[in-house]
Amino acid sequence: MDIISNLWLGASTAFLPMNLLYGFIGCLLGTAIGVLPGLGPTATIAMLLPITFGLPPESALIMLAGIFYGAQYGGSTTAILINLPGESSSVVTVIDGYQMARNGRAGTALATAALGSFFAGTVATILLALAAPPLAAVALNFGPAEYFSLMVLGLVASVALASGSLLKAFAMILFGLLLGTVGTDVESGTPRYVFDIPELYDGLNFVAVSMGIFGICEILRNLENEQERSVGVKRVTGLMLTKDDFRRICAPVLRGTALGSFLGVLPGGGAMLASFAAYAVEKRVSPNRVEFGKGAIEGVAAPEAANNAGAQTSFIPMLTLGIPGNPVMALMVGAMIIQGITPGPNVISEEPSLFWGMIVSMWSGNLMLVILNLPLIGLWVRMLTVPYHLLFPAIIGFCCIGAYSINNSVFDVFVMAGFSIVGFALSKMRFEPAPLLLGFILGPMLEENLRRAMLISQGDPTIFLRSPLSLSLLIFAVAVLALVLSPSISRKREEAFTEQ
Repeated sequence: MDIISNLWLGASTAFLPMNLLYGFIGCLLGTAIGVLPGLGPTATIAMLLPITFGLPPESALIMLAGIFYGAQYGGSTTAILINLPGESSSVVTVIDGYQMARNGRAGTALATAALGSFFAGTVATILLALAAPPLAAVALNFGPAEYFSLMVLGLVASVALASGSLLKAFAMILFGLLLGTVGTDVESGTPRYVFDIPELYDGLNFVAVSMGIFGICEILRNLENEQERSVGVKRVTGLMLTKDDFRRICAPVLRGTALGSFLGVLPGGGAMLASFAAYAVEKRVSPNRVEFGKGAIEGVAAPEAANNAGAQTSFIPMLTLGIPGNPVMALMVGAMIIQGITPGPNVISEEPSLFWGMIVSMWSGNLMLVILNLPLIGLWVRMLTVPYHLLFPAIIGFCCIGAYSINNSVFDVFVMAGFSIVGFALSKMRFEPAPLLLGFILGPMLEENLRRAMLISQGDPTIFLRSPLSLSLLIFAVAVLALVLSPSISRKREEAFTEQ
């Protein structure tokens, strides 16, 4: 009965007219940025963080969540119609989706992506509702030592699952941890790395840093490599699936949903990893494997179900433990902190309307996305013809206004500009910025729990080994690191990210 009463509380929050409106805006923006190749949900959420200052917490987080899972829907549109994934999790959809479009089945491919995503999103929402409360109840028993070990595991897993060099990923984590120490030490009141700049005494502004590294930097990269986009399918028809189509997609959607739901919970996993894994599994087990690469409907159904399930179950560690598993979840944690909410297991007990409202809004958002994606396909096709060089000046102007409005400070605009240059330079040197943001978010919490644990133990570091749970988490972190560093796994990892 508790779950029913909690869902009723969530429905009373999610179905408020204001929250429905912001949920719709989030889904619409998510679809739009998913359709536009290059501008993903991380950059968009980073740029929209200043807007959340003036919104109620429920409305702000519902809108940002809608952008994230809405992008998974929109990314499939460009993948299918123009052979160019709008979102990284839609990369594998290109393989068979575009071939289906060339064979005159663009409508079938788009309908398969939308319906598979809706089913997976619904299942993932149910799993979130069932799994989150007991996990949060366990987490309430965590002490400083357990939280420290959990954050170490999260950072190690995010490094292991980052694309590119492991050494560079570790360097980004350390850089992020270093940036998190800028400001006044909470325990002693001593300024650290402020260089006598008054604006740095409160630390680097999270919104300005994230807007620079993910927002402006992404624009610079896309302007440098602007791609000509020719829409091969001007008019999409045949959005209804046949009985044979339904028969062929049922098992792939179920397998993709199960795989995506599991991988989404893992730190560093989420939608992209889930879609690649689902396609690889389907290619092995499908009775129609010879059609893969030539327009197999299973090659669209499985990864699209997996990426949406992975996107939504990635909220589980963020909402229950306060641990972001990917850059978007790190931004969501930042949005919660901006709203004065401490991320972690106490959110369920202290902010029940926020927690359950977000869960119910995910189901209503998935329904909105089906309505947005299929009937409005003509609008998304026309959006593909908008040149980047006309779109991006307005976005940069919006970013500057947003950065200034946080504290009415020109300094934050300079911070954003500086980190956009840093982010662009890092991308040129093939450093992935996602671990940096995770280190920046988790760094202060990691330091705080480390110092609390050492105070409790009077300086005895074995406190992290005396707790069975803390010890288990540290052993798991070491095992993950050892596994990734092993030569055979390292080679397979390089091959997987080369395929991307």
